[in-house]
Order: sequence, then structure tokens, then C-alpha cells
Amino acid sequence: MLEFPKTTEFNKRIPKQKFYENIQVTPALKRSFVEQIKVIYWKNKIAATTVNLAEEKDVTELEVFEIQLNGQELDEAVLRQIDREIPYHILFILKHEEMCKAIIGYKEVSASGNTAFKVNRYYQTDWMPEEELTLKLEGLSLDAVYENLVRQIAGDALTHGEAGESLRDSVKRNEEIQVLKKQIEKLQIKIRKEKQLNIQIQLNAELKLLKQKYNGLTRI
Repeated sequence: MLEFPKTTEFNKRIPKQKFYENIQVTPALKRSFVEQIKVIYWKNKIAATTVNLAEEKDVTELEVFEIQLNGQELDEAVLRQIDREIPYHILFILKHEEMCKAIIGYKEVSASGNTAFKVNRYYQTDWMPEEELTLKLEGLSLDAVYENLVRQIAGDALTHGEAGESLRDSVKRNEEIQVLKKQIEKLQIKIRKEKQLNIQIQLNAELKLLKQKYNGLTRI
């Protein structure tokens, strides 16, 4: 079970229409909000004013949103729309019947230099019974708490790299690993289909280099 400090409890219902009414969104995105979501609750506000944590330049508040669903499907575009409208970092807890999962985006200040954020990618747990989902607020600052939540939710995806590696570098490493993995799989398929031996030899040499890069990035 999630047990955040009582001082962080907010428990405010947010009409889902807030995220698509009077805002230019696609019909498909609006349909996802209407059909996939039952209700959204702003459960917790984790900030220097609600818990004894230092506020740093990147994370000034961390919000916990509970989204109750009609099924176990939620389009990622919905999360991105909510993240665009809320200028803080957000931990999403999705619920359907007795099951739940946690999702959090790796959120950075946009390159434009304004106060907007952009989500590079989302990390998530599997669906599990509510009592089995445990997340801890670890760290002495909001930045540290956010980083630890991302790492807890991402699990093995962000465990590679050297000790002390920053979250930004871990995310970048993971993205490179995923790109290489797709390239390797694509090249392996191409090799299996190739009939000419000389081309097979050339492709296998390329595959060897890709695997070396992959193994280098996935070292522990």
C-alpha cells in the first residue's frame, strides 16, 4: 500500500473535462478521456510546505494523481496531456477494480527555457493488487525523492551504469539501449532472410559491432 505522510494529503477530485474542454485536442484523445477514465483524484501534494524536504531548482512539487479506469487500458497521450497542463512533476496511480499500477514520466525543463516541462518517456510497474504496490519517499530533497521514485518504478530499466550515475544519464543510457536492441533485432531478421554469403558476412560484422555497443551499455 502507498503510505505517504498525512500532511501531503490533498484528496481533490478533478473533472476529467478540465483536460480537454476549451483546449485544442484531437477527437481520439478526447474519446480516450471519456471512454477510458472514470474519475481523477489529486491525492497528494508533496512539497516543501507539506513535508520536511528541501526544494530544489528542478522539482518544486510532486503531485500524486489517482486515475480510476473503466478497464486496464489508458492511452499514453492522456498522461502527456495531463502533464502538459500541470506544471509540476506527477506520479500517476492507475486503478481498476482491485488492481493498480504506478506510472511516472521522466520530466525535464523544456529547451525553450520557460517554466514548461517535457516528458521524454514514461516508466511503469506491472498491474498488481493494490496492497502489493509499495513506493517509498526516499531522499532529503524533492529532486532526490523524485529520482528515487523514477528508479523504483523503472526497476531493471535504470539499474545499469556506474554507481552515482545521474538520473538524466541513466535515462539516456536506457534510451540508447532500447534503440540498439531494436537495431539488433532488425538486423538479425535481415541476416536470416539474406541468401548471399558475402552479404551475410558483412551483416554479421555489423551485428557484432552493435552487440558490443549493447553489452557495453548494459554493464552493471
